[in-house]
Amino acid sequence: MNPNDKVIKPYGDSWGDGQVQLSFTLPIAAGPLALEAAKRLALQMGLEGVQVVNMKDLHGFSHFILYGRSRHSVDLDQISVVDAADEAMSFEEVNAFIEEEIGRKIVVVGACTGTDAHTVGLDAIMNMKGYGGDYGLERYPMMEAHNLGSQVPNEVLLQKAVEVNADAVLVSQVVTQKNVHIQNLTELVEMAEAEDLRRKLIMVVGGPRIDQALATELGFDAGFGPGSTARHVSTFIAKELARKLS
Repeated sequence: MNPNDKVIKPYGDSWGDGQVQLSFTLPIAAGPLALEAAKRLALQMGLEGVQVVNMKDLHGFSHFILYGRSRHSVDLDQISVVDAADEAMSFEEVNAFIEEEIGRKIVVVGACTGTDAHTVGLDAIMNMKGYGGDYGLERYPMMEAHNLGSQVPNEVLLQKAVEVNADAVLVSQVVTQKNVHIQNLTELVEMAEAEDLRRKLIMVVGGPRIDQALATELGFDAGFGPGSTARHVSTFIAKELARKLS
């Protein structure tokens, strides 16, 4: 297969060989029965040449690592992607943009909402120190950032947004078991709409299982996944606010 082809398959040892690595857990003790069940599941997923390279007992459950070949491919020409993290400006560029295009500080309120107590991602975006050499929003001269921390009820986040006349709310969701993040994020958007705040606020969500497609589907303006930093988020908020005010 030509490396320039638009129809691609997973890559392992050679171009287009379809090799994949897969891991999952079954609710059955490790043993011959569990091993055969894992193989059959992988076959039903469309893999060929399945090899179980590791099976580990997890006190009545079993964890597997498998290799196989995928028969499926994807046509890149059939994919349309909108990425809010594209073309991020630098710290200096964002502040200059806000000063020139908006003429005042942008007010942002952020929180880990619901039962989520994991603030690492939120702090990386909002705290003054930031992460990986990118300063957080608190350090931006042209931004007023309010970090509410963890386990913040959705109604409290919106109340704070009203109190400080926020332009944007930033929500971090790390806890995703049983898709609890989707339920919580849906509730937040519905509350914002019910209180006539949705049209006034730029709503941004971030987390390990968040992307632009999911964020848009749930009613947010943008979604930022792993690898996103403050400059990605600040660039989007600044440009989106300028667009809204124009």
